[in-house]
Amino acid sequence: MTSQTDASTPKRLLLWDIDSTLITTGGAGDKALKRVVAERFRVRDDFHDIEIAGRTDSGIAASILRKYGIDPTAEHVAEFLEDYLRQLAELLPQLMGHVMPGVKEILDHVQPKADRVLALLTGNLRRGAKLKLQRYGLWEYFDFGAFADDHQDRNELGAFARARALEKHSHDFEVARIDVIGDTGHDIACGKIFGARTIAVATGSWTREQLAAHSPDFLFDDLSQVDEVIARLDW
Repeated sequence: MTSQTDASTPKRLLLWDIDSTLITTGGAGDKALKRVVAERFRVRDDFHDIEIAGRTDSGIAASILRKYGIDPTAEHVAEFLEDYLRQLAELLPQLMGHVMPGVKEILDHVQPKADRVLALLTGNLRRGAKLKLQRYGLWEYFDFGAFADDHQDRNELGAFARARALEKHSHDFEVARIDVIGDTGHDIACGKIFGARTIAVATGSWTREQLAAHSPDFLFDDLSQVDEVIARLDW
């Protein structure tokens, strides 16, 4: 939902990753990918040779198709992802996921503020992002997003997010007033590419030490200390 504010008000744009940052789905995405591979190629694959965390769904699909000798054309990737979304929709209600610590409280604090805009910057497809966040009651917090539908390379998504922010809010956000929040080094790299402030949370598969090696502007074990997080980030 869009906040109304004076054009002179300095705004900050908060771009959130989804998996292991906002929520955990109990592994629904990974399990959905494995089901698609089992259906299509009649094999059980643990994806030990394919990086998933922090990558885009479209990029992951292309990597899987290459592994099985399929040319990752736009058509083949789209067909694979349709199967993935079908499996994801079936799995989400069956698995025990939850909103990550502190997230709901932070979103509730930020959303009413006219000088703050909540949006997504995620490797999920838009439909997958909606399925996941609706499941955990978070979808309506976010004005817009940049998704795997936009580009296979996560590092290209910042430009889409900024363009949509301008379109939605008639406000060209300075990069110094944009935050990218995520749980992998890929989130940090994505933010740094276009000059955003980067906020890393060690709630996913990347350890605190691994995240620190990518030099985020802020690094938290989790977001459970809500008052401290808000104070440090000036939200």
